[in-house]
Amino acid sequence: MKQIIYKFIFCKVFGWKVVGTIAPEIKKCVLIAVPHTSWWDFFLGIFSRGILNLEINYVAKKELFVFPFNYFFTWTGGTPLNRQKNENKVDTIAKIFQEKEVFRLAIAPEGTRKKVSEWKTGFYYMALKANVPIVPVAFDYGRKEVVYHEPFYPTGNIDADLKQLKLYYKGVVGKIPEKSFTAI
Repeated sequence: MKQIIYKFIFCKVFGWKVVGTIAPEIKKCVLIAVPHTSWWDFFLGIFSRGILNLEINYVAKKELFVFPFNYFFTWTGGTPLNRQKNENKVDTIAKIFQEKEVFRLAIAPEGTRKKVSEWKTGFYYMALKANVPIVPVAFDYGRKEVVYHEPFYPTGNIDADLKQLKLYYKGVVGKIPEKSFTAI
């Protein structure tokens, strides 16, 4: 029933569509959502995961997981992350992958909603260390589509892999077009 409600609101009311899916047997992966230009992107993720009817997660600083907000963040797929400076985030998130039966981590490789020319590479090393695929997800406001691409398995050759991953976002426009990542 929830899936029908999500689909009605997202597709019929807002005029968006979800293209592609994540195979249910892929229980662990890193989803890279690009471009990330607005806080509205969070809602695109929430609606599209509701339509897919799959658990999709994210990490946020542990300080957000306090009463009563902890219920909202947990309900939307959040996992608290201790962001102490002396802690390696890649190792910490790889450990979360080991501990959970299902963990599809959504992350914005741009690392901000501002215009960037390069991605942060933490997502890549998380996928490599956890031995999970990367699923490119495009938030295309120009076409009003959230596009889930086929899983990409990192090879360890980061330069070649990033070049390949960035091709998925060629021509994709964010909510604030001038802040969109430009795939070359």
